[in-house]
Parts: sequence; structure tokens; C-alpha cells
Amino acid sequence: MDIKEFLNQGDIFAANAGAQLIEVHEGYARAEMTVTASHLNAGGVCQGGAIFTLADLAFAAISNGRGVLTFSLQSTITFLHSAHVGDTLIAVAEETYNHHKIPYVEVKITNQHDELVCAFTGIAYRTHREIGG
Repeated sequence: MDIKEFLNQGDIFAANAGAQLIEVHEGYARAEMTVTASHLNAGGVCQGGAIFTLADLAFAAISNGRGVLTFSLQSTITFLHSAHVGDTLIAVAEETYNHHKIPYVEVKITNQHDELVCAFTGIAYRTHREIGG
């Protein structure tokens, strides 16, 4: 099973949020989510946790993409622009540093107008377990 299939099927929380991996290859991942009414916070814009979930899915794809089970150690997110119902959010993740134990990843989330919605960075810990093992 490839990492895209593994996460699209196995990350139930992300799937329930509507986040889906579109493209994954070594050091790169792209995920998308369309904002619906179920994503809104009390202020009428997309809740930050929903956006974080999208970024985290792309981060997970890169971190686990080398076939070794990897978990997040730390993530930061900076919200720069609101997202609204009907917006398509696109998370593009790139591996900035491929350390054998602690990879570093940067994710930019834009909307369908190519406006930067947020910036996300994460570091992870690679275990000794193979994906699916």
C-alpha cells in the first residue's frame, strides 16, 4: 500500500474533515479540502483546527513517505487569511530537511485564488517500524 492510499484510508479524522491527499512523491505532498458549513467557527469562517488538519495530513504524507512510521513532535501554524464556505484549500508540503530521525517539513495552504491562508512547519520522529508493519 502506498502512503497516499495508507493515509487517505487510515487517517479517519482527516477523511471525516474532508481532507484528502491528491499527490504524493518523495519530499512533496499536496492535499485539498473544500470548506463547508461544518467547518465554520462561531465567527462564520473556517475553524483553525480544520485548516490545521489539512496541513497535518500533507505533513504526515511527507514524514511517512519513506515507508517508516513517523509521528509529529512539534507543529506551528500561522493563520494569515480567513477561509469561507466554498473555498478550496490546497496544502502543499515540502520536505525542507530529510534527517534520518527528525525530518523538517514546511506546508503552505492557499485558497483557489492562490491567496496564502496559512503557513505551517513541523518536525517529526521516525520510529523503527515500517508502514503497515
